[in-house]
Amino acid sequence: MANDKIRLGNGKKKNESWLKASICISDAMQHAFEYNGKKYVKVDINVYAEPNQYGKDVAVTLDTYKPEQKTGYAPTKKSAPNTSVQDAEIIDGDLPF
Repeated sequence: MANDKIRLGNGKKKNESWLKASICISDAMQHAFEYNGKKYVKVDINVYAEPNQYGKDVAVTLDTYKPEQKTGYAPTKKSAPNTSVQDAEIIDGDLPF
C-alpha cells in the first residue's frame, strides 16, 4: 500500500502533555467500524517538530494499517469453546482498536 494518508484533521500542541485538535466527523464516519454496538475510527496522531504554514503542529490521520491475514488457522467453536465471533477475533490477536 502506498503511503497515502487520509487526513481527518489537525491541531496544536499546547504543552508537553496536551494536544488540541479538530477532526472532520464526516470524513471519519466513512471509515468507521462497529464493535459491541458502538462506532470507532482508528487514528494516528503525529506531532511535528515545527508548525506548518498555518501554525499547526499536530496532524490527525486515519490509521489504515491492516495486518496480514493468517493462513492455515481459523478459530472455530471446537478450538475456542464458549466464544463468540468477536472473541475469536481477539483470540486471533487483532483487537478492533
